[in-house]
Amino acid sequence: MATNTANPLATDFELELDGPLTSYWLALLRVITGWWFFHAGVTKLVEDGLAYSYGPMYMQEMTGTALGPIPVWMGNNLAWLIAPGVPLFETLIGLALMAGLLTRLASIGGVIFMTLFWIGNAEFGHGLVNSDLMGLLLFLTVIVLGAGRYYGLDAIVEQTKLVKRHPKLRYILG
Repeated sequence: MATNTANPLATDFELELDGPLTSYWLALLRVITGWWFFHAGVTKLVEDGLAYSYGPMYMQEMTGTALGPIPVWMGNNLAWLIAPGVPLFETLIGLALMAGLLTRLASIGGVIFMTLFWIGNAEFGHGLVNSDLMGLLLFLTVIVLGAGRYYGLDAIVEQTKLVKRHPKLRYILG
């Protein structure tokens, strides 16, 4: 309860980390982040199937980035993995987040993608803070706050006998 009588809203509105408003917000944040990645992946699947050639081609041209020759090597030698992997994993990460299933594991994949995008794009025309960094922060927020437990399937899976017998599984859930 608020003790500040100068603010009439102080008694009517409180944001508690375990309160319902926070639960709704985290669920909404998780679903929107999931939709963003699902849409990016499924669009690539519809247009190119598992032959998304732009990914390897983009990496082959990243000679002057902060990552140096690593993405060029990857684009030349791992195209067989990158072309199907980008649309497939974006779609799966998005589906997992929207459902709230294996949320932390999916978000770790999102962190990897967004870190590579952020460092790989390396133009930083508007400074270090750009949309790739914002995406990275969204995924980190989902991981840190266990957003899959809020109106997601992770809350149900965590109640199963398997997870109760192996509580370390909760680290990839939530």
